[in-house]
Amino acid sequence: MQLSERMKSIDWSSLKTILFVGLIIRLIAAIFSEGYAMHDDHYLVVEAAGSWADGFDYNHWLPWNKPAGAAPEGHSFTYVGLSYLFFACMKAIGISDPKVLMLINRLLHALFSLLMIRFGYLITEKLLNKKTAAHVGWVLALLWALPFLSVRNLVEVVSIPFLMWAVWLSLQENRKWALFYSGLLIGVAISFRYQIAIYAVGLGIYYLVKLEWRKLILMTAGSLCMFLITQGLVDYFIWGYPFAEFKGYVVYNMHEGTRYMSNANYFMYFYVLFGFLLFPLGILALVAYFRSAGKYLFLFIPTFTFLLFHTIFPNRQERFILTIFPLVLILVFLGIEELRKRKFWNGFWKVSWVAFWILNTPLLCVVTVMSSKQSRVNTMYALYGKVKGNEHILIEATGETNPEMMPFFYSGKWNYVFLERWNTDTINPVSFYTAEPQDYIFFFGEKSLQKRIDTFKVIYPKMHLEAQIEPSFVDKFLHRINPRNSNSYVEIWKTEAKKED
Repeated sequence: MQLSERMKSIDWSSLKTILFVGLIIRLIAAIFSEGYAMHDDHYLVVEAAGSWADGFDYNHWLPWNKPAGAAPEGHSFTYVGLSYLFFACMKAIGISDPKVLMLINRLLHALFSLLMIRFGYLITEKLLNKKTAAHVGWVLALLWALPFLSVRNLVEVVSIPFLMWAVWLSLQENRKWALFYSGLLIGVAISFRYQIAIYAVGLGIYYLVKLEWRKLILMTAGSLCMFLITQGLVDYFIWGYPFAEFKGYVVYNMHEGTRYMSNANYFMYFYVLFGFLLFPLGILALVAYFRSAGKYLFLFIPTFTFLLFHTIFPNRQERFILTIFPLVLILVFLGIEELRKRKFWNGFWKVSWVAFWILNTPLLCVVTVMSSKQSRVNTMYALYGKVKGNEHILIEATGETNPEMMPFFYSGKWNYVFLERWNTDTINPVSFYTAEPQDYIFFFGEKSLQKRIDTFKVIYPKMHLEAQIEPSFVDKFLHRINPRNSNSYVEIWKTEAKKED
């Protein structure tokens, strides 16, 4: 059978076919897309969990490492705790190389993310038909950003399969305890990401409007049971009283969260949700989402409640809204089927669907294999197996706009003393020797690089080049667009400075 005939014989609307293709693209992302996407998916998960597995507390979250009287900061231990167990088990069987650990970590997240595709398909098929379910499944499998995000430790994305599984169970009206099990899964999702409680509130509003008291009670009971276990018992063992971190989270957001003025754009989340689908499908998606409200309030009310809350709350970050994207996508395609009953929208849909794949395919090819924050990761990895972990390191960043935090995890050590030099006019290089000789100097950026190196060679005559770290292609591109993105070229120099015992 020729290739063309084999392609025709494939059932492209089959869930198995969609899952297989989604798995392949996610495995490619897991293998080639190293690094981390944002601050939180590394420093609030990997860095914390990895340090615990090594007997250290990087963020000083644990009560026995905090100053007396210090309160919990509001970080749920569920996901970071599971990550700690993963790293601890891997190291117990002799796997300790940071890059190998993260490769396995990404592979596990790739497999887990397939549940997002599966339940997205099943929910849509249950609500409408197989053809529309296939549209949703293919977008969840191959949307340009999703494979990259699905292999990251981004809690907003990792919590999605639990939420979608809960939605699927809530549609199984012939199962007596389905709503209770759905509530349990919502409780798990909330323990991963506290903000998902807003979605649960929206779902509760729906049941109240429909006067479906039994469903409301079962769903609420399941959610509270799981929340009691993950936040009550766990925090009791760690802090000595239940719900310590959740209380810290609420207190923080009531006082500090409302002070954020980082983004005053009230339409930002609409740009994210519908911009993902590119132009012109994103325009159609926005109309279709609201068109779906009349017929599918079960999904619309919770997603819109979640969207409305995050739009009103002052602290707005793009990643916050990712959790409901697959559910919004389902509503989009359900709404499109309603709109297609009119000739204009049917024509607009056909053009948009073709344009989407034309634009999405090259983006998918680039982003799926994109290594993010590569220079920072490889700079610390260059120290792996070579250091004791108590070295003094200077980040010489006068050739850089704003150097970011360094990921200690990739060096396998945690007790470094880091200093930073940003301004050539106000900080004398000699002070970095007289205060405490440096073991390594990381030169960030290529601006006046040789002059900066020569300045320190006067202080450290035996200083020599250890490694040259190149950023990824995408990191270079982002740095050129915005110099504040500090993923630039780095040189590691070892000073050979002798320290007194």
